[in-house]
Amino acid sequence: MKRLGIIISGRGSNFEAIARNIRAGNIPDAEIAIVIANRESAAGLEIARELGLKAICLPSKGIDREAYDAQLIGELNDHQVDLVCLAGYMRLLSPPFIRAFPMRILNIHPSLLPAFPGLDAQHQAFEYGVKVTGCTVHFVDEHLDHGPIVLQAPVDVLPTDTAETLSSRILAEEHRIYSEAIRIVLSGRFRVEDRRVILED
Repeated sequence: MKRLGIIISGRGSNFEAIARNIRAGNIPDAEIAIVIANRESAAGLEIARELGLKAICLPSKGIDREAYDAQLIGELNDHQVDLVCLAGYMRLLSPPFIRAFPMRILNIHPSLLPAFPGLDAQHQAFEYGVKVTGCTVHFVDEHLDHGPIVLQAPVDVLPTDTAETLSSRILAEEHRIYSEAIRIVLSGRFRVEDRRVILED
C-alpha cells in the first residue's frame, strides 16, 4: 500500500477529489497517511476529519521557510509517506524539502505550463486573452512551477467566459487529472528523460 501525504492551505477541493477517488478504487493500493495544513482556517482540515483521515495543522506564519519545512519533513517521515501531493499549498518549498523527497512531490497548477506560472494563473490567462488554457500536474523541483510534466488537460476559453467561470471549468479538470497522475506515478510505469515524463504501457 502506497502512502500519500497531502499538504494544503485552503479549501482542499483537489485533496477531497483525491480522497474520493481512492475510496472508489480509482487509485489502487493507495491510502492517505496524513493531511497537513499550514493555516488553522484551512477548510480542508475539516473535510479530512469528516472522511476519517488524520489531519493536522502546522502553522507557518512567522516561521522561516527552511525551519518550517523541517517540521513538514519530520511529519511526513513519521507517517512513512511515499508520495507528497500539494493541493492548493500556498508556500514555496525549500531546497532541503525537495531533496528529502526527490521526484516524490507532485503539484497541480491551473494553467498549461510553462504558460502563466505563479499565483492567479486562471486570471492571468483570461486577462491575456488566450483561446485555450487548462491545468498541469508536474513533479516539483527547486524552481517555481517548473518540474517535469506528468499530465495536462486543455480547457477552451469561451466568448461568454468570465475569469470565475473559466476557473470553475479548469478546477473540474484538475479534479480529474490529479488522481490520474497520482495513479501513474504510484504504478511506477513511467520514466523521465531530460524533462519528458514518458508513460509506459
